[in-house]
Amino acid sequence: MATARKPPPPEHYARAAPTRIVSGTRAVVDSTVTVVPAVPWLATDAQAAEQRAEQLLRANEGMLRELGVAATTTRTGSTPALRIETSTRVGAVPLCSPVTGRPDFGLLVEPRFSWRSAGDMLAGTGFRVVPRLLALPDLPQCERRVPPWVLSSVVLPRLRALLDAMQRRFVLAECDLRAPRGRVDWTRYAAQRFAHGRALDVPCTFPDLRDDERLRDAIAWVVRRHRDALLAQSAAGAVVRQLLAVCDVLLSRLRGAVARAPDATARRSWAQRTMAPQVFREGLQAIEWTVDERGLAGITDLAGLPWRMDMEQFFEAWVEAIAETAARATGASLRVGRRDETRVPLDWTPAHSGSQRALVPDVVLTHGDATLVLDAKYKRHALEIERLGWSGTPETLREQHRNDVLQALAYSTLFDAPRVVACLVYPADAETYPRLVERGRTLSRATVRSGARAVELALLAVPLSGDPDAATGDLRRLLRPVA
Repeated sequence: MATARKPPPPEHYARAAPTRIVSGTRAVVDSTVTVVPAVPWLATDAQAAEQRAEQLLRANEGMLRELGVAATTTRTGSTPALRIETSTRVGAVPLCSPVTGRPDFGLLVEPRFSWRSAGDMLAGTGFRVVPRLLALPDLPQCERRVPPWVLSSVVLPRLRALLDAMQRRFVLAECDLRAPRGRVDWTRYAAQRFAHGRALDVPCTFPDLRDDERLRDAIAWVVRRHRDALLAQSAAGAVVRQLLAVCDVLLSRLRGAVARAPDATARRSWAQRTMAPQVFREGLQAIEWTVDERGLAGITDLAGLPWRMDMEQFFEAWVEAIAETAARATGASLRVGRRDETRVPLDWTPAHSGSQRALVPDVVLTHGDATLVLDAKYKRHALEIERLGWSGTPETLREQHRNDVLQALAYSTLFDAPRVVACLVYPADAETYPRLVERGRTLSRATVRSGARAVELALLAVPLSGDPDAATGDLRRLLRPVA
């Protein structure tokens, strides 16, 4: 039965971008509520389309959950439709047809803040956060293309983590030794060594603590495959240059390994290891993708790669990259919540009571007597308040912004420094940010006084441009006292 359309919840924005038709895939925007007509997407007849819409949602609950999407059936006038409510997660998943049971449909959730180049953004964050490829069927084709470096940006960080986590282990080594060790094959020694004048070559079998040479060889082969593919993509610019630099670093760590594709026996033995950590399993999956040539020469369309990425985590990584650039330029020290360097525990009494166990600011910069606390918010607040003014901003957004301010001020109490600046950082898309710069509205500052203590509060808009240097000037000004 069709359900009435509900008003958007407070955390979503009423000004949703319209859905964009991409063959069998529908594209919507994150953090919005969008109504997608079921006709002619699912059927040309309204009654059949309504039935198939309900069946589509039932059959794809797990797929939609992967993208953090809540969907219900509704109507726009007399036309059946689907009401799609998205979260801050972006990506693409296939949707199984209620008629054929095959992934004939798909859903693509795009970032609501536009950027000029996804590659530049991933490179700008130093690949701290990359799309997660999903073990799902491919989506229907569409006209947009995926550059091969997309898979490299996922595979190479996994291989780096796998190398970091690899441990030496005991293996049965077989080699000729001058000093016998372990089990000696005296029959082979007499027939093949001593009889041919090699009396000092004693064939031995013994346990030895070594790296997993077969796995290192496989990793070297995968890195070389991706490096060869990236060399042919020089037109992609900075993202390819950074990925090539990652390849060079990995190959230097793999010096001595013989690059060769893993055979089926080796892959099975790695997959059967019990109690393997997640980083090991993800590294093996990256090797499998390359062996099967998924995402390299055979991938031709955007919707063909099921993937997801949390934009809140991505924006935090982008703010971290901007702060790291500012720290290098000013000599400030940098602490990052992503690495658990800013955690401040909350001590509840009694210990088992209470709710939140710690406060974890996203980024903390310290320079001289100033401490700058950055709290990244993947929200449109800065742009909406600038566009509408505080009095014209909807009450739901104002209430959310008040909560953000209170959270930033709470973070300011964690640090005992002569100057503490609590800064809320909001994104601005690549088209809007230059206009904010021209009007001098990228940074706003205020002072909150409580007795002898004064805390500075700042609102900062940063561009999703892929160039961390673009916003470092504002961070430098925040580290200086207000004139």
